[in-house]
Amino acid sequence: MLFGLIGCGAVVVIGLFLAMFVIGVYNGLQRKRVTAQTAWSDIDVQLKRRHDLVPNLVNTVKGYATHEKGVFENVATARSAAMGAQSIDQKIAAEGQLSQALGRLFAVAEAYPELKANANFMSLQEELTSTENKIGFARTNYNRSVAQFNESLLVFPSNVIGGMFGFSEMKLYELDSPEERKAPTVQF
Repeated sequence: MLFGLIGCGAVVVIGLFLAMFVIGVYNGLQRKRVTAQTAWSDIDVQLKRRHDLVPNLVNTVKGYATHEKGVFENVATARSAAMGAQSIDQKIAAEGQLSQALGRLFAVAEAYPELKANANFMSLQEELTSTENKIGFARTNYNRSVAQFNESLLVFPSNVIGGMFGFSEMKLYELDSPEERKAPTVQF
């Protein structure tokens, strides 16, 4: 009888230990996922700021380069697609298209010396450059957070517990096209 109670007590202690272990690993995975989601929100804030700057930039360039209608339409279409993207994959792709369209807009601006000297244009260019830098930092932070989360899902024992609770890997924010990988050259 005494050995039965000791054996039963040991099973309870081992069960409690396992439950606490599973809870600890589960909570660690949740914390890492929340950190990655928060990092994405930081990117989203900067992308919103970028979207808000684009119409002002286009209108300023439009005042000098009225015959570049196709470039303006491409920027407007890319901005609209970026603002309407829902998933992370869609946003990454749409933002890449917007970056390319803005690059073409700045290339058009190169041909207009009066535009390059315009204080409003210079201010908008500086704001956009600052925003692009903030997006880059936010993207780095997001990718670091996602990599830590994904790594946790790949190593034992959190891979077992993550699988039990339906955790799945998150996507890194990677540049898709070779044009996006190049550093933009803008000379004013």
